[in-house]
Amino acid sequence: MIWLTDFFERGGPVLYAVLLTAVFLWVLICLRLWFFYIERKRFFEKLSGDWRLRSDRTSRNARYIRKAWIGRFYLEATRTMPLLATLIAICPLLGLLGTVTGMIQVFDVLSATGTGNARAMASGIAQATLPTMAGLVVALSGLYFRSRFQRLAERSQQELADRLPLSEELA
Repeated sequence: MIWLTDFFERGGPVLYAVLLTAVFLWVLICLRLWFFYIERKRFFEKLSGDWRLRSDRTSRNARYIRKAWIGRFYLEATRTMPLLATLIAICPLLGLLGTVTGMIQVFDVLSATGTGNARAMASGIAQATLPTMAGLVVALSGLYFRSRFQRLAERSQQELADRLPLSEELA
């Protein structure tokens, strides 16, 4: 645990903002994982059961209802995607903010002591690079899950459409 506190001390205060953003991002990722691997099955079973109970599955009205149910599922599946995308975009920007604050610290050391104090400059350079690295790592992991969730939403939407046939003979 000491290495973690040392990491945050060397990274500066911006690293705490990256950590907070990462925690929020991963909470959203876990919620989406829960939806796609647990709740999706319940959603499908409920809609499939409701569709089978309908006596009319061929009229124009039935087509509109089916389309609305599929659309409602897709909205639920992609509900947090804009927030995920925003958090992913914020992470590298927070890393860049850490870079700027670390370089300001380096320039403060240079103005106060000149170029002779390499140890003092090294802490500013560490403060400049660690938040950048952390922001990029968080953003990359978020990008993977965002694209995965988008594919799962599209694939699940098609699977739901297949489970809700439009005519009696297809059921």
